[in-house]
Amino acid sequence: MPRMLDVSEDVRAEIGDQEADRLLAGESAPSSYDCTSCRTPGDTEQERTSTVLFVGEETAVLAFAHASCIPSQVVRVAEAQLQGAVRSITGERPAAPPPAPAGPPARTPEPAPGQAVLGITSGLILVQGELHPALVVEPTGPIARPGTDGSGGDVFLPLLIEQGFAPVHEVNRAPVPLSGWSVLLAMGQLHAVLAPGAAGGSPVAWWQAHQPLQVTDDWRTTANKTHTVLVYAAPAGSIGQQPREDLMRDALEKAAAGGRLVAAAMPLAGTGAS
Repeated sequence: MPRMLDVSEDVRAEIGDQEADRLLAGESAPSSYDCTSCRTPGDTEQERTSTVLFVGEETAVLAFAHASCIPSQVVRVAEAQLQGAVRSITGERPAAPPPAPAGPPARTPEPAPGQAVLGITSGLILVQGELHPALVVEPTGPIARPGTDGSGGDVFLPLLIEQGFAPVHEVNRAPVPLSGWSVLLAMGQLHAVLAPGAAGGSPVAWWQAHQPLQVTDDWRTTANKTHTVLVYAAPAGSIGQQPREDLMRDALEKAAAGGRLVAAAMPLAGTGAS
């Protein structure tokens, strides 16, 4: 039976016309699935469904999502993350403790000595009376401009401003959208913050979790409702690993007052990114 599937040109190019046609005809697509974004059930025979292809260095995994959650797309992730994706899609999920509202950052693999990495904290933030899912990005140390010896000091914020992030003077004012950037929420977990690819190519991971970051049910529900995540960034030592959302808000307010905070609003991966 034909399926109500969306297969993007990028996905078709990866899997080939023959496999794409088999999916659309219902020969190789399931009738029911768990949405790779919101983790609730979906039905390819009754509702528009996106095909989402996760591609690693050696492996590719095809997953399905409500078209209302994310569009059909190719998502490039680390090979190790695909092992978790396979377990999630097949139902072999390892048990995990419930996350705190704003727990410690998920970090990239251990850096070389003297090399800073980006940490991320997730939490809900109240802006103009409405709750928004937020991510706070903070390096473990000063960031140098690529190709320099670091003598120019910490240029983390100037680099982001060059990319389109805007200085935050008032946390209660929502940041503006940043074209081409997006947040990858897949298998109910946070995987990456994606930046535009070179020469209009596929998005690349600006930040990527070494292990997918657990988020609360409220955070995930709000993100899938708004399709937008507020991403804040501050230099090393500005925010810290705040254990509660109210403390994270206080730290953001102090960073903004000191001119040490930038932000942008980003869609979930592919939803409105250009």
